[in-house]
Amino acid sequence: MTRPLRLAILGATGSVGQSTLDVVERHPGRFEVIVLTAHRRAEELAALCRRCDPKLAVVGTDAAAQELRAAIAGAGLRTEVAVGPAALEEAVVRDDVDAVMAAIVGAAGLASCLAAAQAGKRLLLANKEALVVGGALFMQAVRRGGATLLPIDSEHSAIFQCLPLDRAQWPAWIDHIVLTASGGPFRTRDPATLHGVTPEEAVAHPNWVMGRKISVDSATMMNKGLEVIEARWLFELPPERIRVIVHPQSVIHSMVACADGSVLAQLGTPDMRVPIAYGLSFPERIESGATRLNFEQMAGLHFEPMDYSRYPALRLAYDALAAREGSTVLLNAANEEAVAAFLDRRLGYTDIHRVVAGTVEALQPALGPIGRLDELLALDEQARSHARQTMKALP
Repeated sequence: MTRPLRLAILGATGSVGQSTLDVVERHPGRFEVIVLTAHRRAEELAALCRRCDPKLAVVGTDAAAQELRAAIAGAGLRTEVAVGPAALEEAVVRDDVDAVMAAIVGAAGLASCLAAAQAGKRLLLANKEALVVGGALFMQAVRRGGATLLPIDSEHSAIFQCLPLDRAQWPAWIDHIVLTASGGPFRTRDPATLHGVTPEEAVAHPNWVMGRKISVDSATMMNKGLEVIEARWLFELPPERIRVIVHPQSVIHSMVACADGSVLAQLGTPDMRVPIAYGLSFPERIESGATRLNFEQMAGLHFEPMDYSRYPALRLAYDALAAREGSTVLLNAANEEAVAAFLDRRLGYTDIHRVVAGTVEALQPALGPIGRLDELLALDEQARSHARQTMKALP
């Protein structure tokens, strides 16, 4: 019998992590969970440990580690508890880990993604910031480590599924790619009223069930901007060959426009378990648990051009991608700070863009070559500091 695929699930308490466990549990004997991680959600992580008995659980703080140990004590589990960034990196390079689901939100997941790539793991990438921030450095680690990089974002997974398995054929196939965007919760709302948007309104995505941060990014369309940057590295395409179109139904997850005029699309219900199942079983396909499309009941598929005046974050992302190296680091860091402040009710919704654009504009002229992780992280912190100062200065 073939040995189970041994998994490390980073960000296990988030929506992608929980969907991954749902798929895993549908296939007893095919997968074994070796590592689970979370930052502070010790109680939730303890419940997951009791479900799948990992060898190791990693948390981000000493307090969370103490809470986790107490919560699983006496449960008869094999689970050891470790804490901190170093423990997270050590977890992904373990000899008994074959595949890593990288679902930590934000730049905090970059170091562990790099470690998994350098160790040659099967890397299921749900952390888009690894490419937005890491870019060339991250892809270099993938190539040198011999890692298998599988995109988990629904849009990038859709593109990947439409292309031949042999990457050498991609340049001859692709004229351009089209990333679809639902338009989020404010697609038809009067832009003049967006200044009053609340966190509750912003996280209420019409199609997808996601975490709070990514839901806000979907509302502003920054999430799609980050996906454009990610696609540039995944598929080795210049920005002008990566296009975005609004598709409110989120049935077509993205498309490849081929050199011969054909257009290939991947369709499905908006359920993250589909790309997760494909990443886990690649190059095979397994049951995901997602509801099947019913074309007889489908009212129609609609498309709209992108309104950059409504979604200035997307234009800002394209501009950062085309600008000097490090610009996308500034973009991502400032956005993470601004979105966190908005969710904490310390910043208005329309001020998110003001903070991000102002940070990129202020710090971009001083950017220079970046060749190491510590340089990326230093630039990331510089951008965060500037964004925080910008928010304090806002009226």
